[in-house]
Amino acid sequence: MRPERLFSLFLACLVLACSRPTSNVETGARDQVLHLGNGAEPQSLDPHIATSVGANNILSSLLEGLMSEHPKTLEPQPGVAESWAISKDRKTYTFTLRKNAKWSNGDTVTAHDFVYSYRRMLNQELAAQYAYMLHIFKNGRLFNTGRKCAGGLWLLAKDAPPKQVAHLDEWAALNDAARKKVIAELQPADEEVKGACRFCDTQLQSLDWKDWDRCEVGVRAIDNHTLELKLENPTPYFLELLNHYSFWPVHPGTIEEFGARTKRGTGWALPENHVGNGPFTLEEWRINARMVVKKSPTYWDAKTVKLSGICFYPIESVDTEERAFRSSFLHHTQTVPPHRIEYHRKKNPDLLHLDTYLSVYFYRFNTKKVPLDDVRVRRALALSIDREALVKHVLKAGQQPAYNYTPPGTGGFTAGPQFGYDLAKAKQLIADYLKEKSLKELPEIELKYNTSESHQKVAEAIQNMWRKELGINVVLDNQEWKVFLKTVETQDYVIARAGWVGDYNDPNTFMDMWVTDGGHNNTGWSSKRYDELIELSAAEGNKSKRLKYFQEAEKILASEMPMLPIYFYVRSSLRQPSVKGWWSNVLDHHPYKHVYLED
Repeated sequence: MRPERLFSLFLACLVLACSRPTSNVETGARDQVLHLGNGAEPQSLDPHIATSVGANNILSSLLEGLMSEHPKTLEPQPGVAESWAISKDRKTYTFTLRKNAKWSNGDTVTAHDFVYSYRRMLNQELAAQYAYMLHIFKNGRLFNTGRKCAGGLWLLAKDAPPKQVAHLDEWAALNDAARKKVIAELQPADEEVKGACRFCDTQLQSLDWKDWDRCEVGVRAIDNHTLELKLENPTPYFLELLNHYSFWPVHPGTIEEFGARTKRGTGWALPENHVGNGPFTLEEWRINARMVVKKSPTYWDAKTVKLSGICFYPIESVDTEERAFRSSFLHHTQTVPPHRIEYHRKKNPDLLHLDTYLSVYFYRFNTKKVPLDDVRVRRALALSIDREALVKHVLKAGQQPAYNYTPPGTGGFTAGPQFGYDLAKAKQLIADYLKEKSLKELPEIELKYNTSESHQKVAEAIQNMWRKELGINVVLDNQEWKVFLKTVETQDYVIARAGWVGDYNDPNTFMDMWVTDGGHNNTGWSSKRYDELIELSAAEGNKSKRLKYFQEAEKILASEMPMLPIYFYVRSSLRQPSVKGWWSNVLDHHPYKHVYLED
């Protein structure tokens, strides 16, 4: 090649190199814009409707509750509340709110905003799945699950005596047996058939917004900046609980303007309408592309916030996300493909992070559908999974096989194995079932999971185990995230993939989801004794006794198997070293006000 042509080629390459667009990672530290992989597209940014980790990641930038948390230890820290006092019986908390706490439209955040928000969350018409979290408030369960007759004469919670009776003379005249009969008649047999009022013979109805004061819920604004919260029982983790998004406030004026008090999908949480009180504001939401938040000038602690913005990318494919990280498009991934973990262990050990995570991977069983309405089939499916092989050869990130539901060490509680890998027992249970039902084989079973290469690989491995060991034909059905959530909520499945991340570091965050009619139960399963144990644990002040209640509850779950624990998570992620202030912790919470970028 002639020298002049070689020089021309050099110049062309130089021009191309100079004109190459800089990557997100390269511009991140300069612009203080963080680029994060965030899994599936969140179904909502309404904190009273959202139920996913991806939604929480974004909501935590837009909203702030009474409490915040330390970025390293997760210890409760002042949020909107600058101070608080706790009564001697530990049932009453009085919070003093900051006078400089503002909404993004400039309005002052008041105690009345929190009362409105908690009232909305518990209001039955909204049907919030996380409403049960607020049953912790005195009479919160009553307002959220209560029934009344058309004349508003009765107030009662499901499976509980009447809280208030207007027909006092009639009630007083009844003996104990007659009162029990009345209570039994008033309990709805199911959601379709409601009981009738013993005295006026009208159908019972759900409580509504105007019944709040009558229920005397333990949430009260003493003045604009003083909020009083009364609990049903002393709750040692209450301050931690307040950092869950179900306890975060919404802007009442915006909610009312869009008619969103009880309705979903009104558009109030879109960028052009959203009003929040967190360190960032919602600037852009492009479906299946990205969400962008920018630093809020009205946030009370704006001086601490170093990031100018965050871009969240809803990348469902873990392989696509990993490639985006390697091309410097992302600072941090939501997860790592199992088949790439060993590669990064060897090539990029400083970028790969494998952290303890308070979370369990499991399958829900629909206990109302054949053949999973029979506990023998459910237990056989659980006993026939080789979890050791699954975590070693399929997952490969140090996950622990799960032979109970609550992750070990949660709030000082370790249930220990409640069952094991027992093929002989599993085969015997199936044989007994088939003999009783006069069947030659089990009918085809469908297993649904949301779109993900990891979920697919786990499902395929378990599908093969059940086919090989039990002769069961399992059909896999992969659904987009929002469709999948609706499928589970309506219980339109036989077996469904699931995962649960602790909302706070206490066994209750895992155990209370399986109570009768629990917002996240979705299995059709119910146990009176299990419900009693969870109620007893809530009222128990002695830690040792409380953990014994949880231990018995774990035994019931293992015995009746409404869901199938598979493994305890390890949080795998890839993170650029330029990300600072991001500390590993068991809940994988990272308050963005403490995060920044530095070359």
